[in-house]
Amino acid sequence: MEPKTIAIIGAGGRGQLFARMFHEAYPKARLAAVAEPRDEYRELVARNYQLPRENVMQSWQEFVSRPKLCDAVFIGTMDREHVEPAVACMKLGYDVLLEKPMAVTLADCQLIERTQRETGCIFGVCHSLRYQKGFRKVKELVDSGTIGKIVTVNLTEQVGWWHQAHSFVRGNWGNESRSTFMLLAKSCHDIDYIHYLIGKRCLSVSSYGSLSYFRPENAPPGAGERCIECPIERSCHYSAIRHYVDADRTCWPADVVSLVHSREAHLEAIRTGPYGRCVWKCDNDVVDHQTVNMLFEDNVTAVFTMVGLSRDCSRYLRLYGTLGEIYFDQNTITVKTFADNNITTIQLGSERGGHGGGDQRIVDTFIDALFTRDDSRIVANAQESLKTHTVVFAAEQSRREGRTINLCCAGKQAV
Repeated sequence: MEPKTIAIIGAGGRGQLFARMFHEAYPKARLAAVAEPRDEYRELVARNYQLPRENVMQSWQEFVSRPKLCDAVFIGTMDREHVEPAVACMKLGYDVLLEKPMAVTLADCQLIERTQRETGCIFGVCHSLRYQKGFRKVKELVDSGTIGKIVTVNLTEQVGWWHQAHSFVRGNWGNESRSTFMLLAKSCHDIDYIHYLIGKRCLSVSSYGSLSYFRPENAPPGAGERCIECPIERSCHYSAIRHYVDADRTCWPADVVSLVHSREAHLEAIRTGPYGRCVWKCDNDVVDHQTVNMLFEDNVTAVFTMVGLSRDCSRYLRLYGTLGEIYFDQNTITVKTFADNNITTIQLGSERGGHGGGDQRIVDTFIDALFTRDDSRIVANAQESLKTHTVVFAAEQSRREGRTINLCCAGKQAV
């Protein structure tokens, strides 16, 4: 069979990653085009995958202005730039793999879902926890009845102190006006997985959280505006020089600071760019901790906690059922059953690709769907993603308004 041809729209970190995974899937897939406004990122993809010059474009608008030139697109633009290229590409007949979140408003998420139904295209959203090896195994255990019926779920995402500072203070997702709120940008993965795991409708949601630490009043005495000129830089564990210059500059997160990885290039980047700012003196406004409480059908409850100020960058999950309980820390699954007092431990091996192999499985599943025209293995499609995005938007509304949000209002069924 001829390989399926795929375009990358948005060639940042995620776009570069998915371009590589599609390329490595050859002979099943072939990179056909790229659309990216930043010259150096666009040219990197063009050069790495030997794209014809006519298929190297500066914007998604230029891409959709042309006749259909490949089978599918991966959309990895910034969060606020998801809806327009997704809708335009579907209307042109492209199959679409869309980075999460779907969009930054509920109305735009609904538009994407409606367009998918109208066009019938193959469509997937990159909710990687549904595809990650360990989380998939937990879902299998629950569906098999190992711990009976779920009573309550507790999932915690530890963002990590350095990851919070990198991505959600200094980085692209620190300010809502440039991206979106924290729960949607980072933790829609987690709300999505809870919804998927429980398999019932969410009836109501409440949430609490704030930006507590990364604020100007918490800056150490004498701290400068930038690390490069700060008199206390050497003693600060948020030092941009430590994290982005005197580090492995070819690996994430240091590699996003500059495409050129010389020490001089990285020093210039933190001297002039966003990643060199003092973490207490940025324009960030997203929360650094948040808790979400959810009530599902049949009185099943769930609590999700996002904490930015943690040592580790990981997740851990606790499930309590009528016949037993499951603990999962991403490396080990422990199953405890009541009747026989048995404890079973499942050790998980590593998988290639980001998010514990989840990203690779997303790509493999999407490519297979392109060939078979059967999207049943795409477990995070437009309809599923809209359900869980609805819960995320309700949770943020609750946090801002200080009240419980009922998802069964106006006679409509819950999601």
